[in-house]
Amino acid sequence: MRMLSHIDTTDHGSHHTAAIIGGGPAGLTAARQLATSDIGITPIVIEDEDCVGGLCRTIVHNGLRMDIGGHRFFSKSDIVNDWWKSVLDYDGNPEVQDNVMMLRPRVSHIYFKHRFIDYPVTASWHTLRDIGLLNAMRSACGYAWAKIHPRHPVNSLEDFYVNRFGRPLYRMFFEDYTTKVWGIHPSEMNADWGSQRVKGLSINAVIRNMLTRKNTNETHVETSLIDRFRYPKYGPGQLWDAAAQQVRQLGGTILTGHRVTAINIDSRRHVHSVTVINRDGCQHDIPCDYVLSSMPLCDLVPDLRGIDIPADILAYATALPYRDFVTVGLLVDSLTIHTRNGKPIPDTWIYIQDKGVHLGRMQIFNNWSPYLVPTQGIWLGLEYFCNQGDELWTMSDDESIYMAVNELHRIGIIDTHAVIRDSIRIRIPKAYPAYHGTYAQMPYIRDFLDSIGGLYCIGRNGQHRYNNMDHSMLTAIAAVNAIQGNASPKNIWNVNTDDSYHEQR
Repeated sequence: MRMLSHIDTTDHGSHHTAAIIGGGPAGLTAARQLATSDIGITPIVIEDEDCVGGLCRTIVHNGLRMDIGGHRFFSKSDIVNDWWKSVLDYDGNPEVQDNVMMLRPRVSHIYFKHRFIDYPVTASWHTLRDIGLLNAMRSACGYAWAKIHPRHPVNSLEDFYVNRFGRPLYRMFFEDYTTKVWGIHPSEMNADWGSQRVKGLSINAVIRNMLTRKNTNETHVETSLIDRFRYPKYGPGQLWDAAAQQVRQLGGTILTGHRVTAINIDSRRHVHSVTVINRDGCQHDIPCDYVLSSMPLCDLVPDLRGIDIPADILAYATALPYRDFVTVGLLVDSLTIHTRNGKPIPDTWIYIQDKGVHLGRMQIFNNWSPYLVPTQGIWLGLEYFCNQGDELWTMSDDESIYMAVNELHRIGIIDTHAVIRDSIRIRIPKAYPAYHGTYAQMPYIRDFLDSIGGLYCIGRNGQHRYNNMDHSMLTAIAAVNAIQGNASPKNIWNVNTDDSYHEQR
């Protein structure tokens, strides 16, 4: 291994340097905020992958574009909306321009017993018919019982769901799907996940939204109930590629294909450099005054150098659980499913509520943006939740694609004569920070990391919190504000923890 002592950053014309670990939404937001400020801090983004965007990158396969996980550009934060608008044009015409954010309809359904249930669930005749009169009556009684006799204390995700929706609806739409997503039963998960991901969604909110939707500004609608969103013409990666280009133009540096192996702390208990290694095996030290990290906490804590790490903190951090993710892309000639009036399915994604298959969710990329699919056919993304090392993760690409095709046959989404025109399988490690195991010890990990001067944890994996994209951006903005002295560092951890912070205005 060839060793270099450090990367010289003096040519940036800045008195200070911030090393930003990770080139996803949080990292690029932090870099752009620093690059556009007048505080004299040069950002250096260090990204392990060969491209930026993180989980929000767009994967291109034979001209077909895949949005990993599906990313709606919607936020109740004016700061975030203005940020997106400053990168891509909100008013452009996608037929003649490329750098545009289109306004797209949000349509999602639950695929339940070979029927489509509106998501979020609506109190309509179609819903009543599809779930059955008996189930509807049980759900109404269960909801009323939960309101009169709520579970207390709320110790688990199951408690949260039952209190919010009643036990029958929980059993029907949440229990099995949540177990499929996380690999454990909701009774074993911390309630924090529900309070962060569905905090504004409730039966009352559904009814209120139905009654007032025509006269309600979209910024006042619960995030889970929005019916339209912005979307880049060529997928989410288009916006983050453009943001990265702006960072470079503003004097920042972005190092792709570089992995951080150490965060070096001086005798004052303050960061002073990071050590990185590139694809050629060359190791570098990058001097810095600040480190903004979106790397997983299970990797960050062991990589700290020059500081004594308490044994319990190291054990808690390295044992933090994650859920991994496999997407199978299939280009098919046709689907057997359609709307009630026989038209093509308009959904961006469909939740698969079927115990007989591993498939958790299906995206239809044509409906996110027709420009993701520059060919004939329907471009699907089939999402499987797994753990590294299990059967779904270790099976070969061919086995995974074969399983996906068979499962679509089994649940009636394609027929046995459907033509598979193209396919690909993508594996995404550490896609979802999980809310069990040593997650309960996160306050101790956080207090330890906050004791290190110049270190700021941002983003989904940087905070071990299942943030939306805009939440991750807000953690980065809060970190830059803290560096500037305009806000408390505690604000970084408070993003997406208070019900009134983001979901309600």
